[in-house]
Amino acid sequence: MAGQTDPHISLFSPQEVEFMAEDELVEIVPNMNMEQLNFISGDFGLFIPQIPTKVPLWLAVALKRRGKCSFRPPGWMSVDNLTQILEAERESQSTFQALPFSYVEIARLLFDHAHDDIPDKYMVRSLVEDIRDVRLHKLETNLGSFQGTSAVKISNVSAMEVNIVRPFVRRALEAFYKHDKPEADVGRDTRSSRQQREANNEPRRPLRQR
Repeated sequence: MAGQTDPHISLFSPQEVEFMAEDELVEIVPNMNMEQLNFISGDFGLFIPQIPTKVPLWLAVALKRRGKCSFRPPGWMSVDNLTQILEAERESQSTFQALPFSYVEIARLLFDHAHDDIPDKYMVRSLVEDIRDVRLHKLETNLGSFQGTSAVKISNVSAMEVNIVRPFVRRALEAFYKHDKPEADVGRDTRSSRQQREANNEPRRPLRQR
């Protein structure tokens, strides 16, 4: 992937971010019998009709496309929970509410492939989009006010949000570093010059007679 193969490119494409999110576990309800599936990432199943089980999102989508299961939407995707999160996001301009790291990608994949399994799907979609927009605005506001070349720490930021702000943060820190470096060099040169003058002004020790 571009962001991994080229160290100078820090921005993943939306497709790459979504691909990484497909390893998140989700709950499905199978409608067929199937033996356990063994993958490098783990073992999933047995699959028994009407018995919920957790599988990676990519596998859940593949089974859903074949009519082999239905989704159980994650608890955070309920209208009540999303409404509370949106209100809390709007109330605080400095903190972010806890959501799954890939909440945007998980929601998008469920809307695309399992919309018939999501209660109040139109309201849920609208709330997720509103939460995303509010959080992005807060990120822009907070990052516009940070200073210095130290690390930037913001809790509960999602994969999509990190991916969007990463290039800006990198460029900003590089600009701060370049701005601070001449002053650091001048200070270092000043200290070196002062130490040299002090050394020259020290009284010389008399030489021992042989």
